[in-house]
Amino acid sequence: MKTKKEPNTAVVRNKYTAQFKGQALGRADRDGIPKVAQDLGLAEAMLYSWRTKRRETGKPFEGQKLQQAELARLKRDNARLEDEVAFLKKAGSVLCKTAQVKCAMTKANEKHFPVGLMCRLLSVSRSGYYGWKRRPPSARDQARQMLKAEIKRVFEDGKGRPGAPRVARRLRDEGKAAGRHRVARIMRDNGWRARAARKYKATTNSRHSLPVAPNLLEQNFTADAPNQKWVSDITYIWTDEGWLYLAVVLELYSRRVIGWAINERMAATLVCDALIMALWHRKMPKGVIVHSDRGSQYCPSAYQKLFSNHQLICSTGKKGDCYDNAAMESWNHSFKVEAVHGERFKTRSDTKYQVFEYIGVYYNRKRLHSKLGYLSPAAFEANETKKVA
Repeated sequence: MKTKKEPNTAVVRNKYTAQFKGQALGRADRDGIPKVAQDLGLAEAMLYSWRTKRRETGKPFEGQKLQQAELARLKRDNARLEDEVAFLKKAGSVLCKTAQVKCAMTKANEKHFPVGLMCRLLSVSRSGYYGWKRRPPSARDQARQMLKAEIKRVFEDGKGRPGAPRVARRLRDEGKAAGRHRVARIMRDNGWRARAARKYKATTNSRHSLPVAPNLLEQNFTADAPNQKWVSDITYIWTDEGWLYLAVVLELYSRRVIGWAINERMAATLVCDALIMALWHRKMPKGVIVHSDRGSQYCPSAYQKLFSNHQLICSTGKKGDCYDNAAMESWNHSFKVEAVHGERFKTRSDTKYQVFEYIGVYYNRKRLHSKLGYLSPAAFEANETKKVA
């Protein structure tokens, strides 16, 4: 007897929206398909099928489209905010300036920021900015640009060492009208700052039993004539090949460096070589007071023998008192700030050349010294020689 076949029952399938599929796959990308299938009551095969379809078509579901659009909008907003912050860091000093200064700031940054963004942040209309840009520069603007170029030339010639007072004095000596405050304002607006100081540890070793001389200067670092008082000290420079030590002899009358020696060892021969150079440079004077600290390099017999042979007078400061050699400490400070800070010295040979350039070319002949009436040591000595003649 034939059995009667049961009628086929229709299979009911759930239909899921594109947004639901996109959100489910987004969570699956983060937490994994098995966990999402369990949480949502879906078959894992269904989620894998949705993922395969998404990869084949390359088109995201509606939910993903919305997420991507929102992400793109957030990225645009973030980029705009970053531009605003970056520009405000540059333009902070001109927010309270005249419209002319703001327009100049906008023009200088056209390659880096959108014009509309800069005009909005500086409260300048676009039409006003483009009108200013089309107008020919006034005579005052031309003079300012010329002065700016001269300031940059002097600043770069000094390798970023001189501040506004020395730059202004140098320009006035060249016959160019340049007030100190105006030069300072232009340097500040363009970020041209003289090099800053850092702290350095002492190199002097005063703990020894070697004989020392009395303090003849007593912190009086003035001299009425050449070859009355010299001061000396040792400083150091780090290179990629190791330390270099620099011994210097400074003439107090003109603040000129008259002797120096540089070596990788801080030995007694270093200060001897610097003193011999000073003697030769000054044509073997007699009766000069040569002052230093109580470092062990200044006490050995070889150094003291130079004093007896050339009739020099030895003087040393008190133990641990930097003020007893303040003039030399001041020179060391200027040397470190202007020639060492911010530099990377790769080889000892290159470093020796740069020390020579700083002392022989820049410091003695170009650097304007405040105690000399803003003259270089060489110019000061030349003027004094003319007065005597």
